[in-house]
Amino acid sequence: MKVQSNGITLHVEDQGAGDVALIFLHYWGGSSRTWKYVTSELATDHRTIAIDQRGWGQSAAANDGYDLATLSADIAGVINALNVRRYVLVAHSMGGKVAQLMASRRPAGLAGLVLVAPSPPTPMALPVPAREAMAGAYDSRATIEATIDNVLVAKPLCRADREQVIEDSLKGAPAAKISWPRNTSQEDISRHVGNIDVPTLVIAGELDQVDTPEILKGELKARLPRADLHILKGTGHLSMLESPGEVVGLVRCFCKQLVGLAG
Repeated sequence: MKVQSNGITLHVEDQGAGDVALIFLHYWGGSSRTWKYVTSELATDHRTIAIDQRGWGQSAAANDGYDLATLSADIAGVINALNVRRYVLVAHSMGGKVAQLMASRRPAGLAGLVLVAPSPPTPMALPVPAREAMAGAYDSRATIEATIDNVLVAKPLCRADREQVIEDSLKGAPAAKISWPRNTSQEDISRHVGNIDVPTLVIAGELDQVDTPEILKGELKARLPRADLHILKGTGHLSMLESPGEVVGLVRCFCKQLVGLAG
């Protein structure tokens, strides 16, 4: 379905039903499809809302608006348009940084936060030449395949999932592809993260080369000491495709704990 939000048209996959909705945000290069195994399972007992962020998937290919504040406003607009009263943000990598900023503002209705291999709140620690190389990572099928094999995964993806990752990465708007490595990843929201006051789960891949468990321990556990950190054995950056059953189990358990806290 299409939703008008913050002056742009965003594609949204809305499934299931429940008192607490799960709002899914994808990584730089992905789409709502990245979450397909997780949402299909969780939609049996939750409302799941997976969003193609601007410039990705089937959402509008904007020429600008890829800063964290605008991306956050896009998601907040979807939540409002769909009349979501209580929700958990479940966000991966780039989406995880967007979710951190959103949660730090303590929006009404936010019940919890699940950060899956989230980009840390401080600027991404890569020199300019490396970030420029990253900006070209999704230029062609060959560069995407190299990124999949050398950076994104520790477990081989099945052919269909691999093709999906390639298609999503190729389809990204030019501005979306370059804005994250050049600009958005360099935003520093570390002074805001300590304002997060909802239960938080951080999921890390043991073999993640992008947002390693060590980085997440230093960046997030230091600022959110009450957050729970769970490490997925033998898993890389794309845990929702590499280890979807484990991600589903962790999110489901987290949501059950929220119900208990509310009670």
